[in-house]
Amino acid sequence: MQFLQELSTLTLILLIVFLISFLIQIFYYWFFYSRLAFYKSRPGSDTLQPVSVVIASHNDGIKLKNNLPAILTQDYPDFEVIVVNDASDDDTEEVLTAFSQQYHRLKAVHIKQSVIFFRSKKFPLSVGIKSAKNEILLLTDADCYPDSDQWIREMQAAYNENSEIILGFSPYEKQPGLLNLLIRFDTFQIATLYFSFALARLPYMGVGRNLSYTRSLFFRHNGFISHYKIQSGDDDLFIKSAATKTNTRICINLEAHVISEPKKTFKAWIWQKRRHFSTGSYYKPLKKNLLGLQALSGLLYYCSLIALIYFKIFLPVILSIHGFRLLNRIILLGFCSKKLNQGYLFLFSPVSDPFFTFFNPLLVLWGMAFKSKKW
Repeated sequence: MQFLQELSTLTLILLIVFLISFLIQIFYYWFFYSRLAFYKSRPGSDTLQPVSVVIASHNDGIKLKNNLPAILTQDYPDFEVIVVNDASDDDTEEVLTAFSQQYHRLKAVHIKQSVIFFRSKKFPLSVGIKSAKNEILLLTDADCYPDSDQWIREMQAAYNENSEIILGFSPYEKQPGLLNLLIRFDTFQIATLYFSFALARLPYMGVGRNLSYTRSLFFRHNGFISHYKIQSGDDDLFIKSAATKTNTRICINLEAHVISEPKKTFKAWIWQKRRHFSTGSYYKPLKKNLLGLQALSGLLYYCSLIALIYFKIFLPVILSIHGFRLLNRIILLGFCSKKLNQGYLFLFSPVSDPFFTFFNPLLVLWGMAFKSKKW
């Protein structure tokens, strides 16, 4: 008690904030992240059910020309590929016509500007899903390509008798430069979180670049009707409304990965992240609060850490605690990185963690107030 009385009020507050936020962070690492770090895939379905791959496209002629062959030539006995051309004014229609003559599995659906009720990716996706003939849907984007010819097989095999949603992984292409490193780490970190929450029976999002769910589930939840006015959310807001603790599984097998084309400029990347963050306020309260607590505890942790170091308060102890947290984070992210085949990306954590801790909250606030009229 004498020791505490000798501390100033500010010092005591900083120490309390630092220690509480540290404990919260450690809790998240070992309660959530550890689930993915030590995850072992469970057997799924042995039955090869027919699959409908659905792609919504807007002015993606070149991307479709580059990426569609990897989807159309998948090693799977029964599947169709539906590409919805959402009022494109480039050569998308010509590209799809040429592919349709070469691949019988391709079904092109063309939407004219006059019948579009709202400008969003959700409308063409809804049209594509309605056009699908199979119960199992597999969604991706025009700027993505499967990492192997086993993508459909692996994603479909993840289903069991209770599952209706399969969350897949879609990393970005590895390219030189700091921006690409930030994009890839951010994607890895986001995937680690939503996979870990799903394994904790708290699914809250997936990515539309590699996502599967059943057609009956889509119509049972009235598709995207509840959030059709929101620009983003064709993936995470639908998962928010349809996912339960028992109907959602993950598929992280290397052969099930879908590679995405990264943004080329910081402005484009920030725009993309800001748009994605605009859906956060619509999450269910429990999951929104859990995600918010993690972000807030991280922010308070680094703010108090910086203050304690600046005022040179118990430096050896504070730095030891920080080192312990960092070690836990690196170890768990290292295992997660191995599961997701992300190499040594986790070693970037000591720099990227504080960066995103301060950067993301700014984008969240910006994104919640952001409205876009194009997709």
